[in-house]
Amino acid sequence: SSQCSMMSRSSSLRLFELRNSSSSPHLPPQDKQMVFDALLPNALSLMTDLFGNYVVQKFMERGTPEHRTMLARSMRGKVLELSLDMYGCRVVQKAIEVVEREQQEMLVRELQGSVMKCVRDQNGNHVIQKCIERAAAEAAQFIVDDFVGQVVQLATHPYGCRVIQRILEHCQHAQVAPILEEIVNSTRDLVHDQYGNYVVQHVLEHGQTRDRWSILHRVGGQMVAMSQHKFASNVVEKLLQFSTPETRQTILTEVTGEYMGQPAVLVMMRDAYGNYVIQKALDVCQGADRDRLIAAIREHLPAVRKFTYGKHIIAHIDKLEAHKYAQGRGEPLGQG
Repeated sequence: SSQCSMMSRSSSLRLFELRNSSSSPHLPPQDKQMVFDALLPNALSLMTDLFGNYVVQKFMERGTPEHRTMLARSMRGKVLELSLDMYGCRVVQKAIEVVEREQQEMLVRELQGSVMKCVRDQNGNHVIQKCIERAAAEAAQFIVDDFVGQVVQLATHPYGCRVIQRILEHCQHAQVAPILEEIVNSTRDLVHDQYGNYVVQHVLEHGQTRDRWSILHRVGGQMVAMSQHKFASNVVEKLLQFSTPETRQTILTEVTGEYMGQPAVLVMMRDAYGNYVIQKALDVCQGADRDRLIAAIREHLPAVRKFTYGKHIIAHIDKLEAHKYAQGRGEPLGQG
């Protein structure tokens, strides 16, 4: 063990110097082979070593195809154990990136039946993310299958929410349809969750038009309330940013209407989160939609000036109106 540790330290220092000094030449092939021959018998223990894991990663990255194959073989039956280790998980991720497709599938397949254990683990979740990013769709299908029926629990988990976002990014729409359905059906709960809101935002940003419409349908009538919530307000901003003009009009109808007996714009503009939603709406709405929002704000100008955040919004509108004024189509709000 001490020999293994000494070997890992000396080898890593040598490779570290090469990696960090642009003037240093690469190791000659015979020297590289000599280091590899010394490393291979201890490969598995080096993978979970503070220094050794870097040496193994470097051989996977810059070694010969044969080196990669032999290191991948040494991981057989140990992929789960390595994935849950602070240093081993880095080696598994590197292997998934660089080994041949057949070996990659062999490594990924070892995690079958342990997906949830990995997803909830601070190290293992990174390996699952890498599988989704790099493995063929059919090879990673078991990961998607394991998520079905557990999407809400995972979307509200600090690591699970990241994995769901990778699935939405890298898997085909047909593949993730059951997951999307669960997200949409639980939108009202997820938007108020510190992790779940990111999953909903991700659907709005990367999903299809019908996915956005489905989410809007679930939260319709709640825009003003959501705009005053720390997490849900981010979702309203994304809805405004990535929706069609028709969808924006639906949101604007709520924003320019009444909320609990008060003008909705006033409620939002005096709120720490709601004022950002108004600013986002001013940025993304165009033409008549923007004019409609500005008119609603202008109507309550004396009150707006007294709000802590009102000055920001007035400055925002002044900037927009000044642009229009320069084009001869209006006058700045500040002069109105």
